[in-house]
Amino acid sequence: MRFDIITLFPELFAPFLASGVTRRAYASGQVDVRLWNPRDYADGNYRRVDDRPFGGGPGMVMMAEPLARCLVAIRAERGEPEGGQAPVVLFSPIGESLNHAAVERWSASAGGVLLCGRYEGIDQRFIDAHVNVQMSLGDFVLSGGEIAAMALLDAVARLQPGVLNDEGSHQLDSFNPALDGLLDCPHYTRPEEWAGQQVPVALMSGHHAQIERWRRDQRLVTTARHRPDLIDVARKAGRLAPADEAVLAKLG
Repeated sequence: MRFDIITLFPELFAPFLASGVTRRAYASGQVDVRLWNPRDYADGNYRRVDDRPFGGGPGMVMMAEPLARCLVAIRAERGEPEGGQAPVVLFSPIGESLNHAAVERWSASAGGVLLCGRYEGIDQRFIDAHVNVQMSLGDFVLSGGEIAAMALLDAVARLQPGVLNDEGSHQLDSFNPALDGLLDCPHYTRPEEWAGQQVPVALMSGHHAQIERWRRDQRLVTTARHRPDLIDVARKAGRLAPADEAVLAKLG
């Protein structure tokens, strides 16, 4: 898959693409990331990409024309056929929240064009003409879309084959359908006792079924306490067994 990123700060991505386990996805080309600076498509000696907002008010607005020219160059390099153009994604407070289901869809896609806004925003005319998807990380505002783009890239990259050391590792992630959309359980490692706290007995038993039951119970308890809405979703989807409901009933 290929992601073309339109950003005024391409240098922010260099350490991200070369660090951590997900770098394998970028180095191998499984996730092909290309960076585009709209300043390269702006006019004048200063390569201006923003201007004052009509109607007044604070801040600046990113201009439509440099972005449009940049997008034309991206389309040309991608060699996209008519009607087969990659979607343009804008990271915006009005977008739908990025979740696991969306990440799975993107991880199985051919990629897209990620537009990282800055300043007060982007000229709405460009959005109306070219943006297909608007996406948000949550109910807060960032200085730009770069962090959001990195979040999407990281989530997608770790789902690619061979990226994680253990192929099945992501199947145990929070929100994964393999866990019925529940949160993950607590994890422990050596030593067996630390600061007066013992590793749970079930994990030391060596009994596979007992260990799995303990983990399932902990996922249910953790999810019920911190994200009860996910319990409601799992229940409505028929994903909870009688043993699960018994665990939840004990919580009151």
